[in-house]
Amino acid sequence: MSTIRNSVTLIGHLGRDPEVKTFESGRTKARLSLATNELYRNEKGEAVTTTQWHVCVAWGKLAERMQESLKKGKEIIVKGKLTYSTYEDKSGVKRVSPEVVVEEFLMMN
Repeated sequence: MSTIRNSVTLIGHLGRDPEVKTFESGRTKARLSLATNELYRNEKGEAVTTTQWHVCVAWGKLAERMQESLKKGKEIIVKGKLTYSTYEDKSGVKRVSPEVVVEEFLMMN
């Protein structure tokens, strides 16, 4: 049961190619921008689509596989856990950003 306490599964399209960085330690990180769409009908019965953007990160061999196989527009499923990274913006204000740390992914047809 402990594995479902912090579990995220998203199905969406990549907004751009994965951004991959290799650190001096040799560790590799991939950063993805994933768009998920939700379709609903408003009060007038019109179809409306809303899009949510998610930041996803992967490490190591998984990041390398993502770099090799994923391209902008590709539909994928990611499974991972929700975390929060803290950073300072250009104005010196401390910000918190949610990220999905990817544990596995699957490409859709």
